[in-house]
Amino acid sequence: LAIGLVVDDAIIVVENIYRHMEKGLSALEASLLGARELAKPIIAITIVLIAVYVPIAFLEGLTGALFMEFAFTLAGAVFVSAIIALTLSPLMCSRLLRSHQSSILVSFIDRQFLKIQLKYALLLKNSFHYLPVTLVFAGIVVVSNYSLYMTSQRELAPQEDQGFVRLYLKGAPNANLSQIKRYAHQIDGIMATIPEKDHILELVGIDGLNTAYWGFIPVDWKERKKTSTEIQNNLQKLLSKITGGEISVYQPPSLPGFGGYPVQFIIQTTNSFEDLDGVSQKFLEKAKETGIFAFLETDLRIDKEKISLEIDREKSAVLGLTMEGIGNVLASAYSNSYINYFSFKGFSYQVIPQVMREGRLNPKELETIYLKTATQDIVPLSTVVSLKSSVVPRSLTHFQQLNAATISGAPMPGVTIGKAIETLKQISKEVLPSGYSIDYAGPSRQYEQEGTSLVVTFFFALVIIYLSLTFLFESFRDPLIVLISVPLSVCGAMIFINLGVGGTSLNIYTEVGLVTLIGLISKHGILIVQFANDLQREGYEKAEAILSASEIRLRPILMTTCAMVLGVVPLLLAQGAGAESRFQIGLVIASGISIGTIFTLFVVPAMYMVLGVDFSKIKKNLFLEK
Repeated sequence: LAIGLVVDDAIIVVENIYRHMEKGLSALEASLLGARELAKPIIAITIVLIAVYVPIAFLEGLTGALFMEFAFTLAGAVFVSAIIALTLSPLMCSRLLRSHQSSILVSFIDRQFLKIQLKYALLLKNSFHYLPVTLVFAGIVVVSNYSLYMTSQRELAPQEDQGFVRLYLKGAPNANLSQIKRYAHQIDGIMATIPEKDHILELVGIDGLNTAYWGFIPVDWKERKKTSTEIQNNLQKLLSKITGGEISVYQPPSLPGFGGYPVQFIIQTTNSFEDLDGVSQKFLEKAKETGIFAFLETDLRIDKEKISLEIDREKSAVLGLTMEGIGNVLASAYSNSYINYFSFKGFSYQVIPQVMREGRLNPKELETIYLKTATQDIVPLSTVVSLKSSVVPRSLTHFQQLNAATISGAPMPGVTIGKAIETLKQISKEVLPSGYSIDYAGPSRQYEQEGTSLVVTFFFALVIIYLSLTFLFESFRDPLIVLISVPLSVCGAMIFINLGVGGTSLNIYTEVGLVTLIGLISKHGILIVQFANDLQREGYEKAEAILSASEIRLRPILMTTCAMVLGVVPLLLAQGAGAESRFQIGLVIASGISIGTIFTLFVVPAMYMVLGVDFSKIKKNLFLEK
């Protein structure tokens, strides 16, 4: 991208010098005249591009950290490019550039380009007879940006193939380690059948005894045909056949930051947890009906069995039993603590008076424990202790000092996090009663925080460009003519984003590409308007000036457009790590500048005819005043 920006200014200067040489000027005369004509446009272009890139570097959060080097690199490249284009390029042209010697290839290219130039001049001239049609078309294109933006898929960043897929198993609240191991054995068998498997990481009981975690590591990209997303989709289908546990399959986020599930939607309230549970369960049921989530759960679940030991203190006192004595007996039987060591064959071992495993599987086994009374009689624990069963929440969480329930999960492969969150927002409007609010955590919070930062930067860049061009053109109208090309090029890129070509979506990379388009496409309008104004000063009529300026600048505009498009071709053809993000920013720039250039060649001249200053009228008014 930086290479494309560096050569653009040089292309414009060399082409202009060569155009003067074709008219019969010497290389030195053409170099001086060509550079002098383009000094002001190139300075304007440089200021515009720097005004676009620098604000990106000063964004807060992840966007600023991620694109700081990108912004300063491009701003520096543009600055150096302008200096070279106005100094070294004319110097080299005066020494090295010669009128071309006719050849079959050169003659063929010249003939083809002359046909394009004549055809363009004819179409542009004819379009001036239908200026309202051109302006209405431009208005429709500009307005369509809103619809394209609102209906496009959104996410923080495209899901990249990182060569790692996560699996998480959560069993029933009363599931023990043995049950989880049985589920894990079934999952291991299914994962072993995946041909892309290289390594499997397995951790059982890391987040409570009823959970397990896997890391599925496929073979290298070059050795497999399926992407991590396809592997994830396949695993989810196969593992859904296992009953008894909730199994989620998802990939780690592409960008550094928050961890956990991609979707973390928080419902919060000042009401009781019992009320919150009813609302969250209804919300969860509604969300699952959409069918866009591979896995979805809430961390507020009032479904865990709790066994309480109630001691009959009066009966214990009659039997001479103390609370301390009863507690010591229970601790010895179930706490896994040791009371002494014994030596065996030179080794020391702990003496653990714990009940055998078979006696700890059922709460009723507590009744088999016996106590000594004050009279040294043996009585069963059930004489003074009774069991009471109740249902309690697995956990009670708070967020922003409010009672909260987090809806966590992962969208189906191919469904962006933006669509998932927008769906949950819509459900919240339908389901949540008064007194409830929503918030976000994890990657979802990161998406919400970063989602609007570049939109603000986009409009801020437009304001800076307008003010800069107003100063350079000494006009409030000429910058508007130049900037009309911006929404036209954005529309060209948004069409591909809206269609989801190659999995493209509105994300942090495509939005940076859209901001970059502001500077790239503005240079076309600057060149046309500046040359048209110069021709008017030389005595041309307004319509004749804009027609001649558009025809003269057609060749450098097409050359710089081709150079930029070819410059991002490596991004479009990228493979391996990070290919998804590079493809998306390359697609936005290539499509935006290509389609935007076509629109610019017709809409900018039309806008000039409507808004451009008519120098002949100014001269006439000045003459009349004198």
